[in-house]
Amino acid sequence: MPHDPALTLDWNAPPAAPASVRLAKPLSIWQAVFSFPVMLCLSLTVLTVLTVRNRFNDPDLWWHLKIGQTIWDTHSIPNADLFSFTAANHAWIAHEWLSETIIYGAYRAGGYAGLMIWLCALPSLLFVLVYVLCSMYSGNAKISLVGGMLAWFFGTIGLSIRPHLLGYTCLVLEVLVLHLARTRGRRWFWALPPLFALWVNCHGSFVLGLLLLGLLFVCSWFEFRAGSLVCSRWSADGRRLLVITSVLSAGALFVNPIGWRLVLYPFDLIFKQTQNLSSVSEWQPLDLLDPRAAVLFAVATFFFLMVLVRRAELRLEELAMLALGFGLAIRHNRMMFVFGILAAPIVCRLLANAWDKYDPARDLRLANAVMMAAAVWIIVAVFPGADQIQQNIAKSSPVEAVDYIRQAGLTGRMLNEYEFGGYLIWALPEQKVFIDGRCDLFDWTGVLTEYGRWATLSEDPKLLLDKYHIDFCLFRKTAPQARVLQNLPGWRRLYQDDLASIFVRSGS
Repeated sequence: MPHDPALTLDWNAPPAAPASVRLAKPLSIWQAVFSFPVMLCLSLTVLTVLTVRNRFNDPDLWWHLKIGQTIWDTHSIPNADLFSFTAANHAWIAHEWLSETIIYGAYRAGGYAGLMIWLCALPSLLFVLVYVLCSMYSGNAKISLVGGMLAWFFGTIGLSIRPHLLGYTCLVLEVLVLHLARTRGRRWFWALPPLFALWVNCHGSFVLGLLLLGLLFVCSWFEFRAGSLVCSRWSADGRRLLVITSVLSAGALFVNPIGWRLVLYPFDLIFKQTQNLSSVSEWQPLDLLDPRAAVLFAVATFFFLMVLVRRAELRLEELAMLALGFGLAIRHNRMMFVFGILAAPIVCRLLANAWDKYDPARDLRLANAVMMAAAVWIIVAVFPGADQIQQNIAKSSPVEAVDYIRQAGLTGRMLNEYEFGGYLIWALPEQKVFIDGRCDLFDWTGVLTEYGRWATLSEDPKLLLDKYHIDFCLFRKTAPQARVLQNLPGWRRLYQDDLASIFVRSGS
């Protein structure tokens, strides 16, 4: 591929002078709103809404929502377990407290519909930001749709009402800020500390942001060209500003109401929560049967062919970003989302010459307006109503079983399905759970290990039931544990619906 000097990333050069523009005057508001790039952004929004409209079923949503409610009502952040009897009052930090408060704010404003709007709006914003990043990075607003769709495709693994969406939005903003610092002036580096102050309170993925800054700092020392791989040494002033803003960003992490424990939480997850990382499906290594895995390797092959066969120029910091994203995705399924974000702008830069660039003077704004009107109509038409949202909840949450527990007056200690725990915390707050999606807490206390042995029938099921003096159990009716309880002496099935079964001791 021939080298395009306009796409060279020179961190030492001053901000580039504005390129010549064909239009004699700036675009009017009407021209800007009904432009082709805005239409593409709205198309990404339609794609996102179609993807998430039936995803109101993440089991972790409910305990995040309950913690947000607790913070909202008490004006304080929980520092101990409030919802289980197996880890009652054990030290625990709500390390995503700001995200949880925002999520509850959406519920408080609009109920389940408010949460669905949140689920449609935030991922749409994320993918639109990726598109904007790709457009600025590649200089081609048309081909940047490929980057937005690439991020969407890998992002489908994690589109749910959970704090990581806010964290990954911060990741996109960081990459965008770094690009602006290169192209629009180094003063953009000063946007990093406030971004990290927000990020640390939303999600632990701020560690990825620190890694990116570290990789950029290392790359800033080298000057070489090895085939298609190139690197430009930064000026002393540029490197000094990067170091200063990076140090300030690290300091900004301590601008939080929890203190150093919040900053160190991701490292506790990485190095201490071994049972959590080995038990939870989203932390497992890449599933090679997942279609996203095939696309992951296809993208990696694309880079290989572009660099080695087409001789496309790849910068050292780009290679480092790709290696980071690819390595994380191979190690943990959920990190394919991160790979999509990091790879998208580089893919678009390499493809920038494959398609004519967008020319505002030749834009068909009436056609764009028609397409945008159709997009808005689709969004409104497919947005789920209250009944559909309730049906989605009931497909994966024990709604009817909770109603029965209340009507029957069941009390005592309950052994519950792991994935039911979050909903029980939200919908049945008077009943303490055995376990829920807060795997960090139950890893620290050893409950996750005990539950894992019981769930896999690695030991006599009576041991756990007797140790914790369990009075009744709530499991999926198809779960192996339900079949065990059905045939276990001293236990009987009291209730069953299309999703769940309740078992009690025979004498109850």
